[in-house]
Amino acid sequence: MCAALVAALAACGSAPVGPGFYRVERGDTVSKIARSHRQSVQNIVRWNNLSNPDSIDVGQVLRVSPPAGVASAAVTPRAAPRETEPSAPRTPAPAVASISLLWPTTGQVIHHFDGRTWKGIDIGNAVGTPIIAAASGTVVYAGNGLRGYGNLLIIKHDADYLTAYAHNRVLLVKEGQTVAQGQKIAEMGSTDTDRPMLHFELRYQGRSIDPARSLPPR
Repeated sequence: MCAALVAALAACGSAPVGPGFYRVERGDTVSKIARSHRQSVQNIVRWNNLSNPDSIDVGQVLRVSPPAGVASAAVTPRAAPRETEPSAPRTPAPAVASISLLWPTTGQVIHHFDGRTWKGIDIGNAVGTPIIAAASGTVVYAGNGLRGYGNLLIIKHDADYLTAYAHNRVLLVKEGQTVAQGQKIAEMGSTDTDRPMLHFELRYQGRSIDPARSLPPR
């Protein structure tokens, strides 16, 4: 289901990066990115004009393959540092900021986020159960053009966060509309799924994160 959000995420400035590029994620370092793409740290620094290779930001896009006509330097293994020469510390990308959400509907959580095959949580209840905005924001998508999501709403909350609400029976808000936290925005349905449920996703800079960490306990 993750790939189906590409078109909507593009409107929010979170479209996937092209071939030869990589978007920095939480915990990344230049050294880690270089290793995973079989490049040297020097190549990554040079291709991206990094003034400080120990400081990169979550969401930053880096070139990880050589530009046209530019050869990459060979990756040369480094000798292990002596005990008297401690290696320089690497600064990981900053942690994801926090957002406070309301539960978007009532019911039982029937699928939990795992970050791999399940990019959100599924909440089951009866057809017609109210769906509310988990946080205030602007509706950036309202429709059924994304296969596998049925009647879908996407709300952008700020420059970093958006939430998605899928499988609704009916949508009560339109694209471009501003909504308040707790406002009814849809009714639960079973469009493009086999039972009534809400599929709810939280995204930070285009990357799926666990909504449960930002929802109050219940």
